[in-house]
Amino acid sequence: MNSSIFFEKKNIKINKIFPKIKFRNNFVVNSIQPLSKANDKDITFFDSIKYKDDINLIKPCICITSDKLKSLLPKNYTIIVVKNVLLELARVTKLLYPNSDIDYPDLLVKDSKKMKFNKVKFGNNVLVGKNVKIGTNSLIGSNTIIESNVVIGKNCIIGSDVIIKNSIIGNEVMIQDGCKIGQKGFGFIPSKEKNIKFPHIGKVQIKDFVEIASGCTIDRGSIDDTIIGQNTYLDNQVHVAHNVKIGNNCMIAGQVGFAGSSTIGNNVSIGGQAGVSGHLKIGNNVKIGGGSGVVKDIEDNQVVMGYPAIPLRNFLKNSKDE
Repeated sequence: MNSSIFFEKKNIKINKIFPKIKFRNNFVVNSIQPLSKANDKDITFFDSIKYKDDINLIKPCICITSDKLKSLLPKNYTIIVVKNVLLELARVTKLLYPNSDIDYPDLLVKDSKKMKFNKVKFGNNVLVGKNVKIGTNSLIGSNTIIESNVVIGKNCIIGSDVIIKNSIIGNEVMIQDGCKIGQKGFGFIPSKEKNIKFPHIGKVQIKDFVEIASGCTIDRGSIDDTIIGQNTYLDNQVHVAHNVKIGNNCMIAGQVGFAGSSTIGNNVSIGGQAGVSGHLKIGNNVKIGGGSGVVKDIEDNQVVMGYPAIPLRNFLKNSKDE
């Protein structure tokens, strides 16, 4: 079953995707999934040793990888070795999901007043796409656009001038004015002739009781999803890149930026204008001082500050020495 409700998928058999390889069973590919979620009819990828713990050891699948990493994969995997894993993944994803590399405007949105939503209040000029679901007692501000297939829970408050696409939003979520949620992330493969856009077939998941302040941007996932955990608060102008996962009960101050595919634990507090580099793991109960630059993993219960971010005690000592 195709897991994406936002992007139309072509039914293509595995032999057509990889014509130089002979497969015993010429099945229709289900989808493209990260290592931890891939099943026997999915295509996955392994491009960095950082993700070796995500390998699903039980379920066989088709895995695109490099010559250096192939020995780390289980024997029940069908391994496809390529020179550039992400380039090949982009090719395959584009083949299966032809419209996932460009954010086309949803031309099927209609005036909310022409649609039937029980116990939902709309401001002026609200546009709503096909198959949108909005829970009871939710309120949608003026000039907001909710594109097709988006799900919004009960008792939500969505401000004015908000655009939501490719997203599933829980109950009692507050999204303030001017936020953009679910757009394509900043993903491309550099090339001398022409930079290649990386398709984005993931979505944004916003859990219950989340509050997102004005002017935030939250990109949808590329292959996996972008997730904001329950009861987490984002201040104004926070940027969350593709595949980022923020845990529960986090407090993120204004103008913080998260680069792609970083994972943030529960009960994390981050001061204003801090930056978190991509593909990092930030533990639970971590505090990151304002203006800090996080460039490596942080274990649980740490307090860090500075650029590069170091334990607060060391930061204060270095400041005195200066």
